[in-house]
Amino acid sequence: MPTDVPVMQVDQEVVLTVAELTQLNIDAQDIDSYAADMTKVLALVAQMQSVDTTGIEPMSNPLDAVQRLRPDEVTEINQRDAFQKLAPETDAGFYLVPRVVE
Repeated sequence: MPTDVPVMQVDQEVVLTVAELTQLNIDAQDIDSYAADMTKVLALVAQMQSVDTTGIEPMSNPLDAVQRLRPDEVTEINQRDAFQKLAPETDAGFYLVPRVVE
């Protein structure tokens, strides 16, 4: 694999921006470590992107497994009216709940 693939160098500003966007609190002494780790991840991604995959078929399932599914059939009777009789408030088939967002 080529080793001369250009890689983005992550600096403290990038780490702090990512931390702000993801709403993470990062200790100041850990910023350089995060920057180095993020740079390594980006280098690995760049290295993987540079591999020639011409003629290689994508694998959707390495084991060629098949998911066995049950038939999509109704197995229960409609009991909505019985359940809604138990609810504190309903309207036109919907359950009414207290407003939580103004």
